[in-house]
Amino acid sequence: MSLAERWFAARGWQPFTFQREVWQAVRDGESGLLHATTGSGKTYAVWLAALERFAQQMPRSGQPAPLSLLWITPMRALAADTARALQAPLDELGIVWSIGLRTGDTGSAERARQGRRLPSALVTTPESLTLLLTRADARQAFAGLQMLVVDEWHELLGNKRGVQLQLALARLRRWQPRLIVWGLSATLGNLPEALQVLLHPGRGRLVQGRIDKPLLVDSLLPESIERFPWAGHLGLRMLTQVVGEIDAASTTLVFTNTRSQAERWYQALLDARPDWAGLIALHHGSLAREVRDWVEQGLKQGALKAVVCTSSLDLGVDFLPVERVLQIGSPKGVARLLQRAGRSGHAPGRTSRVTLVPTHSLEVLEAAAAQQAIAERRIEARSAPQRPLDVLVQHLVSMALAGGFRPDELFAEVRQTWSYRELDEAHWQWALAFVRHGGHSLTAYPDYQRVEPDDSGLWKVPSRRVALRHRMSIGTIVSDASLTVKFWARGGSGRSLGSIEEGFIARLRPGDCFLFAGRLLELVRVENMTVYVSRATGRKAAVPRWNGGRMPLSSELADAVVEQLDAAARGEFDGAEMRLLQPLLQVQMAWSALPRSETLLAELLRSREGWHLFLYPFAGRHVHLGLASLLAWRMARHQPLTFSIAVNDYGLELLSASEPHWASQLTPHLFDSRDLLHDVLASLNAGELARRRFREIARIAGLVFSGYPGAQKSARQLQASSGLFFDVFRQYDPDNLLLGQAEEEVLRQELDVDRLEQTLRRLQARRLDLRQLQRPTPLAFPLLVERFRESMSSEKLADRIRRMVTELDQAAGPGGYQADAGVMPVVEREMSRPRTPRARKDGTPNRSRRAP
Repeated sequence: MSLAERWFAARGWQPFTFQREVWQAVRDGESGLLHATTGSGKTYAVWLAALERFAQQMPRSGQPAPLSLLWITPMRALAADTARALQAPLDELGIVWSIGLRTGDTGSAERARQGRRLPSALVTTPESLTLLLTRADARQAFAGLQMLVVDEWHELLGNKRGVQLQLALARLRRWQPRLIVWGLSATLGNLPEALQVLLHPGRGRLVQGRIDKPLLVDSLLPESIERFPWAGHLGLRMLTQVVGEIDAASTTLVFTNTRSQAERWYQALLDARPDWAGLIALHHGSLAREVRDWVEQGLKQGALKAVVCTSSLDLGVDFLPVERVLQIGSPKGVARLLQRAGRSGHAPGRTSRVTLVPTHSLEVLEAAAAQQAIAERRIEARSAPQRPLDVLVQHLVSMALAGGFRPDELFAEVRQTWSYRELDEAHWQWALAFVRHGGHSLTAYPDYQRVEPDDSGLWKVPSRRVALRHRMSIGTIVSDASLTVKFWARGGSGRSLGSIEEGFIARLRPGDCFLFAGRLLELVRVENMTVYVSRATGRKAAVPRWNGGRMPLSSELADAVVEQLDAAARGEFDGAEMRLLQPLLQVQMAWSALPRSETLLAELLRSREGWHLFLYPFAGRHVHLGLASLLAWRMARHQPLTFSIAVNDYGLELLSASEPHWASQLTPHLFDSRDLLHDVLASLNAGELARRRFREIARIAGLVFSGYPGAQKSARQLQASSGLFFDVFRQYDPDNLLLGQAEEEVLRQELDVDRLEQTLRRLQARRLDLRQLQRPTPLAFPLLVERFRESMSSEKLADRIRRMVTELDQAAGPGGYQADAGVMPVVEREMSRPRTPRARKDGTPNRSRRAP
């Protein structure tokens, strides 16, 4: 009996087939990707395989083995939990291995100990791994490394953090050609590509853990819904039902999509059940580490009734007491919903249950679609970025710190990664020149002479100051400048509560109140990147808004939504969700039609504002923003028009003060995908979009330094600095490849131009279903509200919505839900949203206002 089997038998467990397959593959020295259900035992599949292959070769007493295994995790919160899970078999099997953590939370004393001797197994993040590789003795430190495991590979695969890990892997494989590498994931739709990216240029084994783990996906539905919805109009009206679900379960995770929403729901639950004080908690990435650790420990011990959280608890953390998961609002993607479902019943054989809580009527439709998509296992694919030069530039400086590099050798090493497999000599020489003297326009500035060749041809960092600044800037996670939030105490600062984005605090004055860390706080002062606060009571509070809160609907979920509408158009309303939606959809069909998979629904409306066009491609808000701007620009080339634009996940609105010639404009030629890049760039004022994107690129590439601890630069300073570089490059170095990267990232990430091209082709193939409206339909109404937000205060908007809903419900006849007066204050609190862009006369949107 093998070591792994003995440990399983001692605990009364029976290994799954996929676990045995991984054990055998590692015995044979194979690398691979393990894709298995959350909570099915992926961790022990690879960990016990590593112990069996490598630990048995080590002595059972004396000093722990040298560094033999790296365990890469995408989240610091996951690292500590992983380390605890890895420790258990060591103690029971008497294996003399040490387990260590190396993340941004690791203290200086522990870092110093690791500097002298690394543990046998190190749990770390991509950023911390790169930092370790910058050590001058890195090759010696990793000399005993035999295996590397990437946990939650899906979280890294599609972003620059994953590219950073690819580069680190290339370095480690060069030192250890027989290194065994395994990736772990539960939610990937493109497994062969994910395996190739991880192991490129080598090959490995794909292991799929197909076990019958029960999964229940259901919905928490109101008794009735409004037939004319808008974003957030249900929201906290579901509070009573949510309280009931939490009350009936032992421990519940309440997931929200944004930190702002988490703060709001946590406070609402406490207001509804004051007796739950101390039994419910809040968890998101901006809270202090001590707070997050306390919450996670409380979940493990079963001491908490519920935790309101964000994606900070999405991944891998093992909370066995969690019985239920509630998802507030649409998950926007199938993989995300599956990941969160797996946080309940996190053990083989236990049922995972996730309950969707819609926050507006059309999210009931998304709930039905999500259940269908999960039943059919439609999981989103994730693709690795192609040749990001800012990450390459950062890597060159990192490797120059690690004892130096020779360009030809490093070029061959970098090309071993998936993302840089097609890197050509011209781009490589540009990157070398950029780190050596900053390119054509920065040659005169010593700060950008970061790497120089010595007499032997070895490229090194010439200055301790440059080395220090670079080590402090390693990583690809870029966000707005954050300020530490602390209680005000006379004679010194009080306890830290976490961090908050500078852009939010900049709008407040001393005495203003805001909700943070589940507390009502009053701003006392802002000093040295620290927000000092005191407790406040009984005042209206602002709620912080963090960037990145508006996720687009994924293609898989959008397609499932359209299929539900197809069925409804045939008179089929299967399931509780669709039966609840029937009154709304019947009004839509009576006044217009339903969007179908073979038609493109276009609604025309004349109002006092002008002429409206509503289109419903169901492609997600990012695509709709690009599509709306593109259509406006193309139409304006044939007829001088000024358009206002509104978008959501379902469709778009174009509003013109002059009557467009719709009959001649709405032809298949309008949706032609030829010359798409040229037309999109022209329609979107892409230079301004690229300027915003360049800020991230400049930070990663080392052009902009965020500042030393305690003296960080403000977001305004960083934006000004990156904007200055952008202007200088455009004027004096127009061939700078970072400019081209900024433009490409705008197209690929902000506008999802690949999906836009696919959408245009699909729309061209559909039959146009043109409907003339007498009044806004249930699908058109939320687009009107999106546009109203731009020009109205919350109070005026709430009044207008009240009036419009009343008028539309009267026109629709009996069967509608009339919101009571108690709902409107909730609506008013939820009205502060990002603004939609207004188009110029040439059809391009006005970028002076932020796009959604």
